Amino acid sequence: MERDSFKYTSRVRVVTVSFHSEAILPEMLNSLPNEVEVVVVDNAESTTKAMQALQAQYKFIYLPLLGNKGFGAACNEGAKGATRDFLFFLNPDARLTQGSLHYLIQALDSQTEVSAANPLIRGGRGRHEFKYRSVLLPRQEWRQREIPRVTCDMPALTGSALLVRRDAFRDVGGFDEKIFLYHEDDDLSIRLRRQIGPLLFVPESLVDHHAGHSSGRSAPLAFHKAFHKAQSRIYAMRKHNIPRAVLKTLASALIGLLNPSNLVSRRKRLQAWGFLVGSLKAKHI
Repeated sequence: MERDSFKYTSRVRVVTVSFHSEAILPEMLNSLPNEVEVVVVDNAESTTKAMQALQAQYKFIYLPLLGNKGFGAACNEGAKGATRDFLFFLNPDARLTQGSLHYLIQALDSQTEVSAANPLIRGGRGRHEFKYRSVLLPRQEWRQREIPRVTCDMPALTGSALLVRRDAFRDVGGFDEKIFLYHEDDDLSIRLRRQIGPLLFVPESLVDHHAGHSSGRSAPLAFHKAFHKAQSRIYAMRKHNIPRAVLKTLASALIGLLNPSNLVSRRKRLQAWGFLVGSLKAKHI
């Protein structure tokens, strides 16, 4: 497959967003085919020296930002000026398996109306995952939880390993930069499906993803992430005309506060509290 894959993977720009992710980036970078173009966008100003040391070793394009503008905004920066056919947004704590990118591109080449695609995601505990639903969609558009065994259409896609046609990404305006963190992938993929063409799930393509490790797992950071997740959820639900956005998010926050794991985990407690505070402060955004 290696010789045949070159004609596919040489058409890809990989964009990854780092926020104190320098320790885990090498594993992801080592998993990429040599011929892809790689852009690392850095949302943490304090890591510039460490990232420059990695750049010398792995030869990627390094884009340090002045302050953390959010995940979607960083992805948009990484996509600017792209000339290759495809953009592949990949989390720094993800790792490609052999042929995974090849299979994704092959699927899009065979169905030219398709705008974007996801691989099968294998989590840290070996569980296979895919995005079968979104809070931005009515329930009748959700798929069944069972993982499909063949390539099929999807209602939304995850941004942890998202292959999208460069022109399609440009035509819908990229990620919504008003969404700081979380649900920006739902919003983008739904707009792609509605404005450009279908979304695909390609189970032949497998990507390992140790979710939550790209920026560490400290308790204060868990609060910060959960706060923005609640704010992003309410903004995005309103944008997609999902009724009772604040009420639904507050209900989820209250359920999260009652989780028994909060009693033994400070990180879980702060995560639940951050989601509630974000829900309350998002009432008027």
